[in-house]
Amino acid sequence: MTGIAASDGPGASARGDGTTRRRGRPPGTESAGTRDRILDAAREEFSARGYEKTSVRGIAKSAGVDSALVHHYFGTKEQVFEAAVEVAFAPAFTARDTVLEGPLDEVGERMTRMIIGLWESPVTRAPLLAIVRSAVNNETAAGVFRRLIAGQLLRRIAGRLDLPDAELRAELAAAQLVGIAMVRYVIKVEPLASADAEQIIRRVAPVVQGHLTGR
Repeated sequence: MTGIAASDGPGASARGDGTTRRRGRPPGTESAGTRDRILDAAREEFSARGYEKTSVRGIAKSAGVDSALVHHYFGTKEQVFEAAVEVAFAPAFTARDTVLEGPLDEVGERMTRMIIGLWESPVTRAPLLAIVRSAVNNETAAGVFRRLIAGQLLRRIAGRLDLPDAELRAELAAAQLVGIAMVRYVIKVEPLASADAEQIIRRVAPVVQGHLTGR
């Protein structure tokens, strides 16, 4: 991920006072919340328009900044999307170690509870919807999604299983939960869309556990 440069780099240029600034960053336009505001705008744009129809210019306009500032913080549109994915899945990455701790015969319930919990929370549901809709419709967005989820989550879970087909098991468990999320939160098929979350967890967790550790 890219952020504010800590030292001079290829995009830096000299100023009259001997200091440097990155090329493309409009002076006097930064604030502590600028980066977060851009990310919020990016998630809204990706959600409303999808990956292909979203532009850096549109994100900048929605955030109320110059497009050069978006490039300064993130680089390309793909990198903006990747940053949005990381922010949206930050709670999952944080909770990942908790999922991996404890008895292995309960990891299915912990994983199910974590994923359903992310979708149930109004704070994380909106950005997740934006990311999933973009990933479904665009291969570049899907590639970013796969890279982060596989590297940050699924491979860690597979490593905990210590089985010959551990990666396939972790991916099958993830597919089960992604399918539930698509039908319940994206397509909103009844009665699943209105079912109690705890009821869903009780029914799905054993299936996820079977994918992870079953014979």
